[in-house]
Amino acid sequence: MISFPNAKINLGLNIVERRPDGYHNIETVFYPIPLTDVLEIVPAADGTDTTLTCYGNPVDCPPEKNLVMKAYRLMQERYHVPAVSIHLYKHIPDGAGLGGGSSDAAHTLVMLNKMFKLELSDEDLAGMAVQLGADCAFFIYNRPMIATGIGDVLSPVDVNLQGMTLLLVKPPVGVDTRTAYSRVKPQEPLMPLTDIISRPLPSWDGLLVNDFEPSVFAALPQLWLIKARLLDAGAQYAAMSGSGSTVFGIFDNDKLAESIADTFADCATFVLQL
Repeated sequence: MISFPNAKINLGLNIVERRPDGYHNIETVFYPIPLTDVLEIVPAADGTDTTLTCYGNPVDCPPEKNLVMKAYRLMQERYHVPAVSIHLYKHIPDGAGLGGGSSDAAHTLVMLNKMFKLELSDEDLAGMAVQLGADCAFFIYNRPMIATGIGDVLSPVDVNLQGMTLLLVKPPVGVDTRTAYSRVKPQEPLMPLTDIISRPLPSWDGLLVNDFEPSVFAALPQLWLIKARLLDAGAQYAAMSGSGSTVFGIFDNDKLAESIADTFADCATFVLQL
């Protein structure tokens, strides 16, 4: 069985408060985008142990610590699924704020559910996914969602970017999520996120904010420059996704997005039709 785990962007990200358990309550919109990895799961030959083989972009962790393997182990523990051979081709950049690892894990749960006819509901799978990571549950549903709590409380939201062109710019630097949270000052948003995204897209700039940007941009000013260049080039909206380091611009002209992508010679760029 083969699937194509997709990435996401964050439309706005408010860090609302620090919780007693050390985590932070947030408010954000997760929006799925068509940048994908490739995940194949097949029965293990002769009942051998489960294996994970990775290709494409380097994965800087041993197989047992990969979220894909953790998802398999969770299924094995609960439902005694048999051994499998897993092949993962990484195309979504790591440390980019795009949720690639979380998506791989969620798709692993979905695939195992189908392969072994467990008949688990999306709600069942989401309850398992959240044990693997705060944003993993989103990829079970894989449609625009407003996320609160630590990113695990999800509600459908009416936002549609269909027909727009998305340009992702990933510079050759990463952002450590834990460090990013340590530098941000939690605060209540001035305007509800749902009110902002109900407005026309060109009016989002200045209203739809990512609270990570001030501290991350101070540490990595090249990210601020990327955002400024995207806006100057005609993006209707631009922002950093999650805690970074990917910056995205939303364009209404695919040729314009493609021409701008060519100017970021030192970065990985992806032009995607939404």
